[in-house]
Amino acid sequence: MVRSMSRRELMLLGITASFGAIAGRVTSAQPALSQNQTGESLKALTFDIFGTVVDWRGSIIREGELLSETYSFSVNWGEFADQWRGGYGPLISKVRTGELPWTNIDDIHRMRLDELIREFGLTGLSEIEKENFNKAWHRLTPWPDAVGGLSRLKEKFIISTLSNGNISLLTNMAKNAGLPWDVVLSAELAKRYKPDPEAYLTAVDLLGLEPEQVMMVATHPSDLRAAARVGLRTAYVIRPLERGPNPSVDTNVAGEFDYTASDFFDLAVQLGV
Repeated sequence: MVRSMSRRELMLLGITASFGAIAGRVTSAQPALSQNQTGESLKALTFDIFGTVVDWRGSIIREGELLSETYSFSVNWGEFADQWRGGYGPLISKVRTGELPWTNIDDIHRMRLDELIREFGLTGLSEIEKENFNKAWHRLTPWPDAVGGLSRLKEKFIISTLSNGNISLLTNMAKNAGLPWDVVLSAELAKRYKPDPEAYLTAVDLLGLEPEQVMMVATHPSDLRAAARVGLRTAYVIRPLERGPNPSVDTNVAGEFDYTASDFFDLAVQLGV
């Protein structure tokens, strides 16, 4: 059964479609790889998740608004979401440098959430409510093209997560959102966070493939650059609304990656699916 899109999904598709022309210009500016160079050797696609597959910002805003309905909080939930996500990088860096022992993403999110609860004055939340709010990251909504685009790509390739998110988070998210992964892989398996090389190479090894047989798909150029340094193919997917309603696209990456696409359907077309 085909699910009807919500008004919000249609709006997002309309806005994102306006960036298709940008993707086309970026793609046309880069040298096309022949089928022998990429298509024949490519066996698996590994995907960044937060921002690339799911709309983390819109989802956190929605969860916060539900709390406001219960507690009458007066909170700018967009700012809250940005600060919650913004605390992720520094804490990851502390784990990567050894300042913190190995800490999974659920615990990292909770460390930052506890700080934000104090900073934003979210008084009255029980421990159960705090933990449920922290698990909002397990319930993130996919971009409108994600499920259909992934299903199409799956017809030809192994498709897998390759996220800093922990296995339980990624599994729950997939179950909740209907994401059709063949396998759920995480930096947690290597106990090394992206962009450390071990995070990418462990995934490649677990898939039983060589780096050049795997393509990293992400909306974050830094993630793709790290993957390319250890020999993976790369696909840059434009997600102009990841950071909110003021679209911004990094057009300076023209020619840097193997593919540039406006969404997963566009990527599937380029890969001959």
